[in-house]
Amino acid sequence: MDTAEQHVLPDVLQPGLALVFCGTAAGRRSAADRAYYAHPGNLFWRALFEAGLTPRRLAPAEFAQLLHYGIGLTDLAKHHVGNDDELPRDAFDVPALLGKLETYQPQRLAFTSKHAARAALGRAIDYGPQAATLGNTRLFVLPSPSGQARGHWDLAPWCALAADLRQR
Repeated sequence: MDTAEQHVLPDVLQPGLALVFCGTAAGRRSAADRAYYAHPGNLFWRALFEAGLTPRRLAPAEFAQLLHYGIGLTDLAKHHVGNDDELPRDAFDVPALLGKLETYQPQRLAFTSKHAARAALGRAIDYGPQAATLGNTRLFVLPSPSGQARGHWDLAPWCALAADLRQR
């Protein structure tokens, strides 16, 4: 049975969140620092601020502060560390993600990479809002903020997500 103590990084979840970000797995630096998106080359924290999702740029060690802004964090692979191409095929626990959505019922779930979205949804997707939902949770797919995915980086879908949050 999954327990928070077994997770590489703890979920940052509570009922009623406006938004939950879902990555694939903690990277090596994040696991070592025990903080989400901790590698200096990762653009996650900068993107949150620049898109207007947080009033200031948070440091990775401040990840739990996201709850104050109605934002949560989780990963598909809570028990594995590494780049997407290093993870075993059975690393992604989609039923656990669906259970979290049912329990916490966030308004939106934003995958922080196409790889995470494909693993969870089982199909190819485009960046931006998705037509499908998981329960009552609206879905977004964002370009990966990882430094290794810099060639695909685009802040625009992050800004569209922030605009959607402001409209609702």
